[in-house]
Amino acid sequence: MKKFNLMYKNYLSDILLLGVAIIWGLSYSLTKGALNYTSVLMFLVIRFGITFLLLMPFTIKSLIGTSKKIILYGSFLGLILSGVFIAEVYGIKYTTATNAAILISLSIVFTPFIDIFRTKNKPSKQLIIAATTSIIGIYILTYNKNFTINIGDILILIAAILRATMLTSIKLFTNRYSINSLTLTQIQMGVIFFVSLFLLLQTNQSILIPIELEYWLQIMFIIMFCTIFAFFAQNYGVRHSSPVKASFLMGTEPLFGVLFAIMFIGETLTINVAFGGFLIFIATLLGVKEDNKSFQPTANASAEFKR
Repeated sequence: MKKFNLMYKNYLSDILLLGVAIIWGLSYSLTKGALNYTSVLMFLVIRFGITFLLLMPFTIKSLIGTSKKIILYGSFLGLILSGVFIAEVYGIKYTTATNAAILISLSIVFTPFIDIFRTKNKPSKQLIIAATTSIIGIYILTYNKNFTINIGDILILIAAILRATMLTSIKLFTNRYSINSLTLTQIQMGVIFFVSLFLLLQTNQSILIPIELEYWLQIMFIIMFCTIFAFFAQNYGVRHSSPVKASFLMGTEPLFGVLFAIMFIGETLTINVAFGGFLIFIATLLGVKEDNKSFQPTANASAEFKR
């Protein structure tokens, strides 16, 4: 029975992490549209402020009973996540949805190497092959005669490094402490909201709240699915997986990002996009296959929802 439960949790984590990739793939097109109505920081304040309020009735009890040390560590993860979103949303503003979806997938390359500091182990040959394949796929996807690295692309690359750091940090945190995913998500949402609000008040960006219906349809979908569901699923999935496996599963995000960009904002599917996307998908499968051989869940992984 224990073996069955363990297998169930492992498969569920895979499904949830893939679901995160699909939803976040859609988020690039939605965010691009939402930024037509408001500034980057105001977008983040609204998104994470509403999320924080929606989660409060379900988390206030567990937050009151959470130790200061866990809140401190959770806040540290929230600061990393704040960096991810500030860099990523600014990047989306200044580059295309396709470029953003592709370049963020470099987190699948950065994660195994950042995870060395946690495990003290070198990446396996198969993981290095998978990472190399993904780099080739990304190059093919992004190659065109006019391709240049603009400020938006650089910011997305920074977000990719921070995302890889966050995945490894979540695993390190949940190996040491028992905290349910919803409570951890709430702490992160609160930190992102307050960091974004602080930066908004320190800059000259617009603080006007949009009134257009299209904006609110987009932002509510982003809140309910791209934020609440996605972060709950990610925290649960990473706890029952490893940073490398989680990163490779969510590395399929650019495929969905490109697909939705073609469907909703009229971008064209070229041979480069098709072939490069195929290579990234193969790299993802290689990474998951290799990681399945070596991953052993931690004691805390079985302690989910005890609080």
